[in-house]
Amino acid sequence: MRRGRLLAGAITAALLAGGCSVNASFPAPSRVEAPAQTPQPYLAPDTLASLVSAVPPPVTAGSSEATADQRESLRWTGLEDSDRWRLAQTHAEVRPALAVQHFDCPLNTRLADDPPPALVRLLGRSLRDASVASNAAKAVGFRARPIADDPARRACIRVDGDLRTSASHPSGHATVGALWGRIMAEVAPDQAEALIRIGDEIGVSRVVCALHYPSDVAAGQALGEALFAAVRATPDYQADLAAARVEVAQARTFGRLNPGCAAERIALGQTPS
Repeated sequence: MRRGRLLAGAITAALLAGGCSVNASFPAPSRVEAPAQTPQPYLAPDTLASLVSAVPPPVTAGSSEATADQRESLRWTGLEDSDRWRLAQTHAEVRPALAVQHFDCPLNTRLADDPPPALVRLLGRSLRDASVASNAAKAVGFRARPIADDPARRACIRVDGDLRTSASHPSGHATVGALWGRIMAEVAPDQAEALIRIGDEIGVSRVVCALHYPSDVAAGQALGEALFAAVRATPDYQADLAAARVEVAQARTFGRLNPGCAAERIALGQTPS
């Protein structure tokens, strides 16, 4: 009962605040700023609360699960300053008009040059759902980030004090990445597998960055998948999806290519030893 009240209160507060940032505070140049007119979420507050209630709590400090999580997190320090590290830096960007570039390579196009408005609306509204849900889940149970547990750890992006001390579980970027990857798979079904992978790699990037533990990312990805199943059942989503499909199909005929795709392929092949 108490958890339900906490969730309802957190979701209502987030919706009234009108912001759409994945984190409560996010440093430049990756700050997620609310547009002039805040996108409306696809999902109703009670639906969001139901989905958030299924998010597992963070692992208990000092438990064997927490120890294993920390050990796995430390393995990723071997990728500092690698191509995968630099890809993680770009994945920090979740402003929809710029974040469309994350999906350029499977589509052989360059979406951020002229962001398709229906696609930006699709990603913006779903970002609001992901942001409200992940922040509500963070409000229920606190877990410190790797860079807070170990001040010597490097983050792949510049962080301020608010981000360093904010909650790690579940990962908001992993939530929106998993959600967006599955949305993009519906926008361009012929590249579904590659687009879903890119969305999931946005979550992996948060482990690379020392901003979340692996279990935080797994929880965020599971929340993103649950959000996708709920969002795609709404009429507004289906209308935006239909328009975005037309836009992206047209963009793929322009012959524009993202010059970073070769580096992305190399980066995605790099894993911790």
